[in-house]
Amino acid sequence: MAHKLRMLSGVFIPLAFIITTGCSQGNSGPDVSAKPAEKLAPPEQTGVLEIATRNGSTTYYLDRHENPTGPEYSLASEFAASQGWTINWTMYDSTAAVLNALESGNTHMAAAGLTHLPSRTEKFTRGPAHTEITEQLVCHREMRPMPRVPENIPGVGITVTAASSYVETLNKLAKDHEGIIFTEDSSKTTEVLLSEVAQQTIDCTVADSNIVQVMRRHFPHLEVAMTLTKGNNLGWYLPANSDELAGVAHEWMNSTEGDEAIADVESHYYAYIGEFDFVDLRALNRRIDERLPGFISRFSAAEAATGMPADLLAALAYQESHWDPSAISPTGVRGIMMLTRRTAESLGVMNRLDPVAAIDGGARYLADRHRRLPDTIPEPDRTFLALASYNIGRGHLLDARQLARDLGKNPDSWDDMKEVLPLKADKRYYPNTRYGYARGYEPVHYVQRIRNYRDVISSAFD
Repeated sequence: MAHKLRMLSGVFIPLAFIITTGCSQGNSGPDVSAKPAEKLAPPEQTGVLEIATRNGSTTYYLDRHENPTGPEYSLASEFAASQGWTINWTMYDSTAAVLNALESGNTHMAAAGLTHLPSRTEKFTRGPAHTEITEQLVCHREMRPMPRVPENIPGVGITVTAASSYVETLNKLAKDHEGIIFTEDSSKTTEVLLSEVAQQTIDCTVADSNIVQVMRRHFPHLEVAMTLTKGNNLGWYLPANSDELAGVAHEWMNSTEGDEAIADVESHYYAYIGEFDFVDLRALNRRIDERLPGFISRFSAAEAATGMPADLLAALAYQESHWDPSAISPTGVRGIMMLTRRTAESLGVMNRLDPVAAIDGGARYLADRHRRLPDTIPEPDRTFLALASYNIGRGHLLDARQLARDLGKNPDSWDDMKEVLPLKADKRYYPNTRYGYARGYEPVHYVQRIRNYRDVISSAFD
């Protein structure tokens, strides 16, 4: 599978990758063990960087529009762009296959969420690190007794992906705690194994903390039983004797441009994920099955009419009403999109409790908030600011944008604006704004929750 370089355009983490990564077809690349070793021309000669990766929520996947995205995809794309290269991505169905590609010399680099381990560094050239994680033992929430310390692990059924860092971790634990046994599965990724824990097909697995952070929103019954390691680095690896290219990658990753790319990946994929709320996510997953099917066609129709993504509109509606078309708040807003009477009238919505009219009206209102923002604001920041405007009102958002300028911050950056918006409730600042006091912390949490909900909901629109 090969893709030319594309810039990140949005954040979607669908569950579709869980299905595709559990087998050796679809997006999986060729079995490199069956290919003769080849001497690849360096990318500075061809202008093409060959990268081995695997499907996963923290590596590479296709969003609902079949555009590639993911933390490793985004970071490697920025690196290649800085060198003027395009990328030829080859998809493998397991960590073991990625490592085989490195060993065979059929790739320039592996960007696949690989832990930097001494055993790997002996065989391959270590590239730069970009993420720090811990390894966690994850079981079903209802497992009894829950293994909270290593002494409790003997007797627990554990399955991990083959050739992973988790194998080394468990082998070390087994030396100190007799009776620890586990199974290596060469056909399933960590994400698939986590889904099997959630379905109680297997007892427990081991996963990187960033993968757990993402997956628990889709599978709220996953529970971290214990943390097995201190901080480990995830990063890139290159075939043995690739010091020159590794040096270029290290130099870029440690540059200002590299630091900004890492910060952007953190912001897009992880930073907005709040503290895990089991009750909230369990309810969301239940309502995806029970309520959302009745409204999917309406959200899709609203997308066709306004350009606002259907899964974003569904996440917005869930935040507003939990998809209850008869919802009424004490302040008088009502309906599935929780429109005020004034807003509904301006949109021509005669009955806010009519979900067809309300979804259409809410979508048009969000599209209007989005359209009124300057064209110079990049995505996804523009969408986040439009959501904030939907919540707090355009006047208060304009106040906050001016306040950002006054404070030397970027009013087009959501990362900066989520620091400035709460100042609309600070008496040191709001008296000097046109529209005065507002609970500016609310749109920050509002956007964060919608982003979380959207990640979970998006797979329903595939």
